[in-house]
Amino acid sequence: MALGGICAVLAACGDGEGGAVTSTPTGPVTVSFTVADQRLGFAQEMAAGFRFGVASVGGVTSEVRGPDMLDGPAQLRIFRELIAASQAGTSVFTLTPELFAQPLADAASKGIPLVAVDSPPTSDARVPLFVGNDNSDLGRLLADQIVALLPRGTIAGTVVIGTASPGAVVLDQRVAGLQAEFRRRAPGLTLLGPYDTTEEVDSNHEAWGALIRATPGALAFVGTGDADTVNLAAWRRQTKGRWAAGGFDLAPAALAAVKRGDIVLVSPEHYLKGAVAGRMLADRAKAGTALPQGWIQTPGLGVTRANVDEVIARQASEAARQEWFGGQVDQLADYPSLRPMPAD
Repeated sequence: MALGGICAVLAACGDGEGGAVTSTPTGPVTVSFTVADQRLGFAQEMAAGFRFGVASVGGVTSEVRGPDMLDGPAQLRIFRELIAASQAGTSVFTLTPELFAQPLADAASKGIPLVAVDSPPTSDARVPLFVGNDNSDLGRLLADQIVALLPRGTIAGTVVIGTASPGAVVLDQRVAGLQAEFRRRAPGLTLLGPYDTTEEVDSNHEAWGALIRATPGALAFVGTGDADTVNLAAWRRQTKGRWAAGGFDLAPAALAAVKRGDIVLVSPEHYLKGAVAGRMLADRAKAGTALPQGWIQTPGLGVTRANVDEVIARQASEAARQEWFGGQVDQLADYPSLRPMPAD
């Protein structure tokens, strides 16, 4: 076996739950990350962050892989290939957590350090560490931004909510946060939805067009996924709509729409999540220290015309993102404030 492989095995000889290892690696090891769909912009952000987090720890390398479409079984095959190649540690971002529950539990029983990213693991997966947002909080943040755009004194009207993937835990949580905050801030509003706007971009565009035509007097339209965001902005511009629009993520077209005043956004800061996961796995693989157990909650960022130029500049290069996030990664990884794992 090559030296890196020997070190990887040694690094994995812990207590099966991310605990301290019995010996410390002496050469380069590889930690890995599997994503749900490597074409997705937010998955690419997490992957770039993971590579940055690992690279900040000398003597550890990274491997990031995922299928070319949303395909849970294909992602699971990749996960198994990665942990077979190196048991130094792995992170998983999946949209099919139930499918991964037993394979993750099996990996934990072998002492492989595990980190779930963005999507919480199921309780039976035995993953000790989750790095991700409180998506209900993100929904509330976006609702606050939408309320700020409504005409002064608004006490009634309609807000239409769409979601690109009903049943996806993180998106359902965003919907719950949106609904709760709209009801708190403007109890006279009528909330319609959430309607299924689908993940596929063209179908999503058609879905929003139908919703906009069906509710011509709506005050606002709000989506939960990146396809929603881009298409809502496009429809507002095309129809010269006076309604407010809101969404999530940082697609370049969405940022351009914020700058024009067509939409407001909340960024889940996917790069940060990936970077924290990569940094913590790499630290653990190199030093033989235990992964903490619990939930590291990463913050989101509201994006409006007031700060969009800063965010555009940050997203323009890898170096700019590293400079922006470096201090946050240090704080979250070195001094983690742990919450209990999210409930299933």
